[in-house]
Amino acid sequence: MNFQSFRALALVFSGVAATNFVAAEGVGAPPSPARAAAPDSRSVNDWLMRMHEASRRRAYVGTFVVTSAGSMSTARIWHVCDGEQQMERVETLTGAPRSTFRHNDQVVTFLPETRVVRSERRESSGLFPNLSFTGSRITDHYTAQPTQVTNTDRVAGFHTDLLLLTPKDKLRFGYRIWSEKKTGLVVKLQTLDAEGQVLEQSAFSELQMDAPVRMDRLTQMMGRTEGYRVEKVNLTKTSPAAEGWTLKSPVAGFNPVSCFKRPAAATPARDGAMQWVFSDGLAAVSLFVEIYDPQRHLQETTTALGATQTLTRRLSLKSGDKTSDWWLTAVGEVPPQTLQAFAQSLERTK
Repeated sequence: MNFQSFRALALVFSGVAATNFVAAEGVGAPPSPARAAAPDSRSVNDWLMRMHEASRRRAYVGTFVVTSAGSMSTARIWHVCDGEQQMERVETLTGAPRSTFRHNDQVVTFLPETRVVRSERRESSGLFPNLSFTGSRITDHYTAQPTQVTNTDRVAGFHTDLLLLTPKDKLRFGYRIWSEKKTGLVVKLQTLDAEGQVLEQSAFSELQMDAPVRMDRLTQMMGRTEGYRVEKVNLTKTSPAAEGWTLKSPVAGFNPVSCFKRPAAATPARDGAMQWVFSDGLAAVSLFVEIYDPQRHLQETTTALGATQTLTRRLSLKSGDKTSDWWLTAVGEVPPQTLQAFAQSLERTK
């Protein structure tokens, strides 16, 4: 997502990664009578800011479903906020058991089958649905069209507004976004290819607004690690320049968001991968760069799973009179040509 957002939850379900309503009078039940709603005069910025604010100020419990590449993943979500404090619990209902707790930038994942707890800090943890955007950038690369809705556009029993975001180029996908009419909370999201076909869909199937979720209770659950082996992932904040990397030319609309050095996965003597994250405000791309290892990096690939594309490449890059081999893994909810543009532009500076 990614929206950073519904997509973040899809990544939690698959294990790749790295989630709100008010009790206003009448919100707990669909308005009556139901009728078609005409698009209003909100600007793109207004629409997106309303969605963003709704995600930051609400407490809820809901069942969340992601449909991608012919498969379906489901999770139960508890979310609560207290001022600037945001917390959630995501419990998978399909696939391997997994519980993920997020408290601001702290992320703790329980894996019951292996009795392992993984703990890490993420600068942007993607609390659902965490939009990260600058409105002017989004309108540079997407057009927005509010669309009339009918009873068929109800989501989890709630009436919605519908917004279509269409990309202006071939470097990004489109989005169809349903937001709850009274609060603006995003309750359903479809990612669309260039032909308007749905690549991936994320939605609530059941939702309780203004749920009595207690932050202290979730905090206690997050800290119960007895009987588990705790693995701490220590990400080191860095910069591409410090690591010796740059882009020869930017990929239109995608701006750098963060850069981290990840711990080595194999031997302590080998440097870990650098993760360089870019976003156009809705879509995100991560570039993982590490020293080439012929024992592990066997085949260059380009793969797709729903809206998520992955590209792996061996890079033989020259800096001065020295040539070195690197392994790039590029991942993003973007068309494959976008990842190829990043790979072609990546350059070694030292």
